[in-house]
Amino acid sequence: MFNGQISRSAYRIIMLVLLAVLFLSVNMFSNVVFRSARIDLTESSLYTLSDGTREVAAAIEEPITLRFFYSEKLATDYGRIRTYAGHVRDLLEEIRAASGGKVRLEVIEPAPFSEEEDLAMSLGLKGAPTQSGDIIYFGLVGTNSVDGLEAIPFFSDEREQYLEYDIARMIQNLSRPERPVLGIVTNLPLDTGTGGLMSAMRGDSLPFMIYEELRNRFEIEFLEQQFQKVPDRVDVLMIAHPRPLDTPTLYALDQFVMRGGHVLAFVDPHSEVSLTAGPNGDPIRGYTEQSDLGPLLESWGVHYDPSKIAGDRKLAQRVQTGLDARRQESDYVLWLAVPRENVDANDLVTANVSRLNLGTVGYFTPVGNATTVFSPLVTTSEESQLYDVEEVKKGPRPDDLIRAFKPSEQRYAIAARLSGPVKSAFSGPPEEELVAPEGAAAPRRSQEKAGPHIAQSQQDANIIVFADSDIFDDRFWVRTESYLGERVAQPIADNAVFVLSAIDNLMGSNELISLRARSKSDRPFAVVEELRRSAERRFLAEQETLEKKIETAERNLTALQTGGSGADAASGGPDDGEEAAIKQFRSELLESRKALRDVQGDLRRDVERLGAQLRFFNIALVPLLLAVVAGVAAILRYRRRKARVEKRA
Repeated sequence: MFNGQISRSAYRIIMLVLLAVLFLSVNMFSNVVFRSARIDLTESSLYTLSDGTREVAAAIEEPITLRFFYSEKLATDYGRIRTYAGHVRDLLEEIRAASGGKVRLEVIEPAPFSEEEDLAMSLGLKGAPTQSGDIIYFGLVGTNSVDGLEAIPFFSDEREQYLEYDIARMIQNLSRPERPVLGIVTNLPLDTGTGGLMSAMRGDSLPFMIYEELRNRFEIEFLEQQFQKVPDRVDVLMIAHPRPLDTPTLYALDQFVMRGGHVLAFVDPHSEVSLTAGPNGDPIRGYTEQSDLGPLLESWGVHYDPSKIAGDRKLAQRVQTGLDARRQESDYVLWLAVPRENVDANDLVTANVSRLNLGTVGYFTPVGNATTVFSPLVTTSEESQLYDVEEVKKGPRPDDLIRAFKPSEQRYAIAARLSGPVKSAFSGPPEEELVAPEGAAAPRRSQEKAGPHIAQSQQDANIIVFADSDIFDDRFWVRTESYLGERVAQPIADNAVFVLSAIDNLMGSNELISLRARSKSDRPFAVVEELRRSAERRFLAEQETLEKKIETAERNLTALQTGGSGADAASGGPDDGEEAAIKQFRSELLESRKALRDVQGDLRRDVERLGAQLRFFNIALVPLLLAVVAGVAAILRYRRRKARVEKRA
């Protein structure tokens, strides 16, 4: 009996030891084998390696080395950096696994005053100083087998939503022996930014952020705006608000398309970036307010009217007005905030665009019997209206535009893709003509000849046209900050996403398009916005009525004062008629102000009511539903248990 009891106790102890060993073994095995396994429950799958990154990693031919510099010990007291660093390292590990061994990952911790710190500095990484005076390094350096080098100086959390794109772009740049060539024809200061050439000469120019992105991805070749042929080395040509082009230059563009070249063209009926990008916010030297491509657009199958601007009440951006101390913002129907609902979700270029901020846009319509297919990419809403450019130049007030707005109930195409065979806009090579600006020396044209005339495109054309140039202007789509001596972009719209995706698509490279879509865009409360717009329209109507009453009262008062009797004039006081008019004016003014307060109060109450409903749904409803489900489950479980007990009895 005693021996039997000892045997059972020993057996239990042995089983406990074996279970503990098994538990530790399973944990160690899972840590090694399933280290990167996870379930991504985020709405946009932010923590799942995208197909585009997998394609970039799988396409690597020569080995690429990624050196991840991270001062782990120094970052212990900085929770955000520590958390972000874990995200970066996990992403790098997944990319290494997806590359099949082509990506080599080195994790380096640069301790203070060490050789690793010197290496980080020599490779161009930036360090963030701590309160104790130490430097935290948190960057990435990539190299390939031919001495190519790419670096992310510091992983700023402002660009966390672009993390996968930035790393994938670095890998793709290192895996290509040569960058594709992007030709640019433009009269915009893309490479100098606000201030233009004068700022560049002083050394304080800041290129537009979209141009910085283009320069990181492609080899840029600016073409003079008078040439006879687009160089053969140009893979894609971007025409961005050019000045008026002469016939030989238009013919060179035409023949580029005939040879199978792909074009991304931006034209504008009223370019605001040209009007404000010069010194002190003045127009840049040699600016052109309008741009057009003459006969080319018609030959490509699209009609464009440079004298018309499309406004939209539903998509209007909010702008500062300062017309009333209590109303600092108003809808400006000429500047559009285009949401995802107004872009083509089925086209690769716009499938991942959530918002575009644009200014004074034009529109396109397809040409009848065209050989190309006209596919709208970006459109206005039905609450749109066309304006004459000359009317817009007068600078109408936002409130006046809202009051006089008459929707056409028609959607206008702001951007479109043109695909299919194209016929040349010319019957043959034009005669040489060199047009110089007034007071300037005659320009010199490129000596490269256009070659024999091509009457029809050798393959189906692939052209994207956009009726706006303000898409490039930083003030419309991005906030920039200086961090460790570097400009950091914080996008508020997807303007760069569209431009880069369009060029990638025209280049035949679509891998990175899906990655840019991970940028976080504004997601406004549509119901709240509609409540605000509706109440504001009522507010403007009341304001207009008030202004008319004021004008009428002032006119009547002036008439009474100038036509009053001499005795009244001598006495210096108003007569009975003037007193009555003043009282009437004051009464109307008080009534109108009360009506305005009522409208504003209704708006506030509607928004507060909706906010209370949203808070209830987000905070209280889900716990209540869970509690109800748990209560029902408990009741059912109790009844089943009771039924089993009664059955046994």
